[in-house]
Amino acid sequence: MRRFVPPFLLAAALLAPASARAQASNASSDVMAVVQRLFDGMRAGDSAVVRSVFHPQTRMMTAANGPDGKLRLRVDPAIDGFVKAIGTPRPAPLDERIWNPKIEIDGPLASVWVDYALYVGDKFSHCGIDHFLLVRGDDGAWKIVSIADTRRTEGCKP
Repeated sequence: MRRFVPPFLLAAALLAPASARAQASNASSDVMAVVQRLFDGMRAGDSAVVRSVFHPQTRMMTAANGPDGKLRLRVDPAIDGFVKAIGTPRPAPLDERIWNPKIEIDGPLASVWVDYALYVGDKFSHCGIDHFLLVRGDDGAWKIVSIADTRRTEGCKP
């Protein structure tokens, strides 16, 4: 026995996966735009742009091995010092170059894992991994709530 499927139901069933992929792609683009805006603000030394990407309760953490090989963990419970440092005039811009982003999104929570290399002007400083956690507020805007990074001077390649 053959069943009749109304054309609009068939079209909806066929287009739903494409629509979901497009929405996911848009959300990923929106999340990466926030991360990129942070780095653009750093390069420009613009503390207002940098502050605009952060949630007021953002935390920062750095995990790196010291010269003795032991873990050095630094946790900053607020971003104020970082934002102030970005806005402090310096002879050469901070240029954080990123590649290989991995983005995961579930509802109002997003995670970005990305390789980076930091340059002061044209001089290489260090590289590692940046891990960002972002939340989407009631206004639909993504904000960074946490940054964790590693730092090393070897094994860096874009």
